[in-house]
Amino acid sequence: PIMEKFNSSITYDRHLWEADVQGSKAYSRGLEKAGLLTKAEMDQILHGLDKLRRAQGTFKLNPNDEDIHTANERRLKELIGETAGKLHTGRSRNDQVVTDLRLWMRQNCSMLSALLCELIRTMVDRAEGLPVGALVTQNPTPLCSGAIAGNPLGVDRELLRAELDFGAITLNSMDATSERDFVAEFLFWASLCMTHLSRMAEDLILYGTKEFSFVQLSDAYSTGSSLMPQKKNPDSLELIRSKAGRVFGRCAGLLMTLKGLPSTYNKDLQEDKEAVFEVSDTMSAVLQVATGVISTLQIHRENMGRALSPDMLATDLAYYLVRKGMPFRQAHEASGKAVFMAETKGVALNQLSLQELQTISPLFSGDVSHVWDYGHSVEQYEALGGTARSSVDWQIGQLRALLRAQQTESPPHASPK
Repeated sequence: PIMEKFNSSITYDRHLWEADVQGSKAYSRGLEKAGLLTKAEMDQILHGLDKLRRAQGTFKLNPNDEDIHTANERRLKELIGETAGKLHTGRSRNDQVVTDLRLWMRQNCSMLSALLCELIRTMVDRAEGLPVGALVTQNPTPLCSGAIAGNPLGVDRELLRAELDFGAITLNSMDATSERDFVAEFLFWASLCMTHLSRMAEDLILYGTKEFSFVQLSDAYSTGSSLMPQKKNPDSLELIRSKAGRVFGRCAGLLMTLKGLPSTYNKDLQEDKEAVFEVSDTMSAVLQVATGVISTLQIHRENMGRALSPDMLATDLAYYLVRKGMPFRQAHEASGKAVFMAETKGVALNQLSLQELQTISPLFSGDVSHVWDYGHSVEQYEALGGTARSSVDWQIGQLRALLRAQQTESPPHASPK
């Protein structure tokens, strides 16, 4: 019994229920075209599979159901009789499971892509002051690759490709049943996405502390302390930050599983589905919570203004001298001398007199006062990608164009491996 439980995958690959039915319907049409099913038998199987799909949520699993494929086939036999046994002709669970997983991920990645676009759109709206991709790069079908060597019964793979709306067919049956690059790519995308979201969460946690008070989370995305009445915990952001580790672990775990496998299907690959389902659920929750945090975030501009200090403009002082004709290395040194002078005198950098600055360089003149304008400092960075308002507007425009393109694009069908 312990081994049977250890070997079973039904507790998590039941997620593939509908995808398995979809793949089976396509395969039954392929068997009929190959002359391995009569038209009546195909219709009987299709009718049974439709009944099985409609029973989702009420279909009872048996203790002997090792995986979703055997469960569906067992239930189909209960519905239509012995004809159900013909559905597995020339098909292996090796190509069946990877086909089902690709079908499930294709649909799920579209959902996650939409959630990610909504988060980006929310960020862009907030950046502009307004109230508030394809993740799997390859899409070939492995169906009809069999256990290892393909299908010897003349089933038309191009028909199966069209039935399931794949972009291509896999070129090699041994590779098709054993490669999980598309799973690794999904887990890596999730890990990279979580890296960025975790860093964003850390920034907002820091800027939300009493010491900064630059931002404030909505009550909907924070909680009170059980001990300190005055405390407001950024639980939403802390959980986003923590869940990055869970996603990283799943990615690393799969890669460690893949690295030691010989060619073709091995039971180790059963580990791929739990990783995909868990990471998909995590990403769905994280993206939605992050969108909520950003859309409801309060920005305290006045606190940001009070946090500014003239020493932040030391580089601007060097740029001032560069514009007067001084080489940057010398200008950098001169600015450093001004900083040291201010520290020695115990005054802010902008409180040094013109006469004192001129002891450092005669290039300083009355217009040096413009250096101490924080708005001017920001606006001087007009290069694309910089901080000037015109540059930020350009960045926002680029992101909005990207979002529009994402909405109008159909999912790409990549060429086979």
